[in-house]
This record gives sequence, structure tokens and C-alpha cells, in this order.
Amino acid sequence: MTGLTSGRVVVVGSANVDLAVDVPRPPKAGETVLGGRLRRSPGGKGANQAVAAAFAGGADTTFVGALGSDEAADLVLVSLGGAGVRTDLVERADAPTGTAFVTVSPDGENAIVVAPGANDHVRIGAAQAERIADADVVLAQLEIPLDVVAAAAAAKRPGALMVLNAAPSRELPDSLWDVVDLLVVNEHEAADLAGEPEKLLKRVPAVVVTLGGEGCAVLRRDQEPVRIPGIPVDVVDTTGAGDTFCGVLAAALAQGRDLPEAAKRASAAGALAVTRPGAQAAVPTAAEVDALGGKTP
Repeated sequence: MTGLTSGRVVVVGSANVDLAVDVPRPPKAGETVLGGRLRRSPGGKGANQAVAAAFAGGADTTFVGALGSDEAADLVLVSLGGAGVRTDLVERADAPTGTAFVTVSPDGENAIVVAPGANDHVRIGAAQAERIADADVVLAQLEIPLDVVAAAAAAKRPGALMVLNAAPSRELPDSLWDVVDLLVVNEHEAADLAGEPEKLLKRVPAVVVTLGGEGCAVLRRDQEPVRIPGIPVDVVDTTGAGDTFCGVLAAALAQGRDLPEAAKRASAAGALAVTRPGAQAAVPTAAEVDALGGKTP
């Protein structure tokens, strides 16, 4: 596609330090499972998506979030900056940096518990609203307060896209449904929100349903669904793969790609992300996405 620009993306969301451990299987209630080596790395849905939008997507990306005044915050900021994300609007809160506890099974599947910490203090002030108003795409998730997501949507300019990754699954107020242009959910989140994905089109103009290794489905009002097949890869760790998908999707849309094409590129990025451990560390380069995206049927 010719005539693409770098695009401007503002990601409003969470930032965490991930504490991950490999386990032979997820523990049952009341059970202790002996795991492997503990890995400490930068994460959080918002920060992960910002890294993906900038590093794999090539977009001019700003992250709006909150961190504590601790060493964990420095770890996150170094990762964001190294990926080319603008962090001048990240604020420090009187709370510890958010922390995610992750178990990873031999098949690469993960289970995550998040202690929000500073993420509960994300806000949209005058400077944040000004940057959002200059964006082509605003991307948010649900690891931060819902009123912050609504404030971000209210600050965007007419014609810009408000993309909501409705994860983790939460009930959404009508006021938020009304401002979402594109909803990104997995099958479980779609079921929680509407029972079946097609019903979501009664609330929002477009939906992308991620299907793990099976790819994704693009649903738009008054148009035939488009299925993007998955790309077979060797799965190592699925942590952050959905975030990589969302960040690259937002970048591609900001650069002027249509939704199916953007979803195809995002699927390639997500497939690459599962072949490596970690979240932000697993985000591929734009060149790697270009190469693998060409293999999509």
C-alpha cells in the first residue's frame, strides 16, 4: 500500500512489572506447584501495546500511564524508551508500580493476576488531552479506571479512531460503548460482553475477535465478515501476544491501512510474539512482521 505515513498513536493504559515463572501445570485451589526460574520483565497491557505500536508498528507513539517512584518504574521506562515510545506524559503516583504475577505452562499458555498499584492513578490532564487530540488512533484497555478510558475518548479529535481492547473482561457503561469505534476482544471477552461476537455490532461499528492460533475475525456493520487465518508457529509463551496484536493493529490503522489489512499485519506480529518468552521483549521488529505477514494465506 502506497502513501502510508508513520501515523500518530496514543496508548492510554497500564504499566506493570511482570514476575513470571514456568510451571508444569497451573496450580489447583489450595495446591502448591514447584516452578522454574523467576523472570522479571516490563509489562502491562498499555505499555506492551505502546511498545508494539512503536517498535513493530512503526508509529509515532505516546504512552499515557502512571508509575510509582520505585526501581520497577525505571525498568518500564527504559523498555518504553528503547522501543521509541514517547514517555513525557507518564506520571508518577504515590503508589507502587503495578505488578503482574504470571505462570507459564509447557504449552506456552499463561495465567495472570495483576496488582494495579499506580495504574489506579492514571489520569487525563491538560497535557495528555492535548496529545490525544493530535492522534490518529487512541488505544485503551481495561486495566485502568473506566472513567480514564472515557476521558481519553472524549479528548480525541473528530475523525480519529477510538480503539478499545476490552481486556480484562469488565462490564462497560453505555457512555463508553457510545464512543468506541473499534472493539478488540478475544472469544471469551466477546462472550462476556454480548454472548456472541455478531451482537457486538449493535453497540460498536467494528469488532476484531482474536482467535489465538486460529488468527482473527473482522466484523463490520453492513459488510461480510473477514477471516484472517492464523500462521503456524512454535509457541513458547503467549504472554503479551494479544497486546502485540493490538499495538500493531492501532499503528497500521493510524498509517492509513484498512481494517482487514491492519488485522493481517497484527496477526503476523502476534504470531511472532508467541515464539519468544516475555511480553515487551517478545515484540518483533517491523521487518520481521513484514516478512511473516507475506506468508499469510
